[in-house]
Amino acid sequence: MQQAHIIGLGRSGAAAARVLKQQGWQVEIGDRATAATLHPLRDTLTAEDITVKLDYSLDLQATPHPDLIVASPGVPWDIPLLEQARALGIPTIGEMELAWQQLSQTPWVGITGTNGKTTTTALVGAMFQAAGFHAPTCGNIGYAACELALQNKAYDWVIAEISSYQIESSTTLSPQIGIWTTLTPDHLARHRTVENYAMIKASLLKRSQQQILNGDDAYLRKTMADWPNAYWTSVHGLSNLDPARSFYLANGQVMTQNQAIVSASALKMPGEHNQQNLLMAVGAAYLAGIEPEAIAHALETFPGVPHRLETICTHQGITFINDSKATNYDAAQVGLSAMTTPTILIAGGDPKQGEDGTWLETIKCQAAYVLLIGAAAPQFAQRLKAVDYTHFEVVETMENAVTQGYGIAQARNIPTVLLSPACASFDQYANFEVRGDHFRELCLQLMQSATSSQ
Repeated sequence: MQQAHIIGLGRSGAAAARVLKQQGWQVEIGDRATAATLHPLRDTLTAEDITVKLDYSLDLQATPHPDLIVASPGVPWDIPLLEQARALGIPTIGEMELAWQQLSQTPWVGITGTNGKTTTTALVGAMFQAAGFHAPTCGNIGYAACELALQNKAYDWVIAEISSYQIESSTTLSPQIGIWTTLTPDHLARHRTVENYAMIKASLLKRSQQQILNGDDAYLRKTMADWPNAYWTSVHGLSNLDPARSFYLANGQVMTQNQAIVSASALKMPGEHNQQNLLMAVGAAYLAGIEPEAIAHALETFPGVPHRLETICTHQGITFINDSKATNYDAAQVGLSAMTTPTILIAGGDPKQGEDGTWLETIKCQAAYVLLIGAAAPQFAQRLKAVDYTHFEVVETMENAVTQGYGIAQARNIPTVLLSPACASFDQYANFEVRGDHFRELCLQLMQSATSSQ
């Protein structure tokens, strides 16, 4: 019996293990973690005859070599174990690649980019589903990719949000439609340089049969000559684009070939960046042959995306907005720019490398007050001082930020409190979803408490 080793016990790793078990492999999962929260999943998989080893890392010198190694999405592709395995000729793939191997007969829409992936993926999924397609979303949204493969269902399309981590470990994944939303410096601790990061993103688009790229992104626009057959998008009209190979805004309409597809006002999410996400999603739907009526219906009923400019509640004229998905400076700058009223900003967490100049300028222009949390708080405080911004306070925790944010908003008549951290979450939370859920819970508790005390 063939032996497979999965690196990483989590939702994706468990799904990959089950796919291989279903195919007759003998499967082992190794994870260096020991957290008690992993024990129930370990016990469930053990009952399915899948070996799980916690506090464990595969040693290729001490054990017989597996016939296949599958890395979960969060596992760096250049760790010594994987490099050694490749040198020994052991097949190594990512969980997304394993799913592609099972589902390659189904057309995929693959969405990648630094920012905008999740909203664009959700919009594409909504449009395809409104058209009657069985088109689930997967990757960093919806299902883990291998969870779709496990279901043994016939899909019309697979709509996948694909990170750079997943692309570099999925060398044959070839979408029918590839979308590149944005490119700004991110994940440099892993990819080392922006050039490496961009090359990984570009590799997915090069394998895509049709490509849609954001023509308003500064980096992507400079690469236009590299993509002669791509479709380009712009919220600023045609902007020197070919009308036959572009999706653009004109007179409030999403246009292509000088014909209107749908009204841009059908999407209720704020911000120019969401208009750009709209263009890319409509482009994918148009290329898939979806009728304008289905596109419009999807937009009119679209609920938004959790953790991405998600309105939590409004109490006594103060609105709390969850933008926990803004895990880097560029995403946080976009989120703050989308605010149309004076705003109290909650920022901080596990800091990332990157250029913060534009973010700081936006804070100076649009943030009435800033509350700093997490490990990044001292660094952010120094950066704000350096640009002569003084309306900030280090409050350390999310609990303090929500409570003090509400108090300051009341005292100074500021109508918006925005969580847009510009940081990863790992100093205080397992992921940005847990961080955003905690923010939501605190806001709702605060509103309930304030209401009951009246």
